[in-house]
Amino acid sequence: MVFLGNFLQVIVLCLNAVAVLSEDRFLARINLSTSTYDPAFGAGDSQSVKAKIINGIASVRLVTRIPLIAVNTLIILYSLILG
Repeated sequence: MVFLGNFLQVIVLCLNAVAVLSEDRFLARINLSTSTYDPAFGAGDSQSVKAKIINGIASVRLVTRIPLIAVNTLIILYSLILG
């Protein structure tokens, strides 16, 4: 059970790391910004690895921001109460 709790904390920390990446300050420097990426019409399955990484980062940032607030709060309360 301890392994599962630690594994959950590692997953949440990794999601936090992706969610707080600054697009202007960090992602643009390594050319992973969505503003510099312009997918061609009908790109479909032939997208490059870089395009898939950009889409993945953008998706994680969009979908997980609000749920991460609740999950982080629960993990902090759990850690404070049960140590």
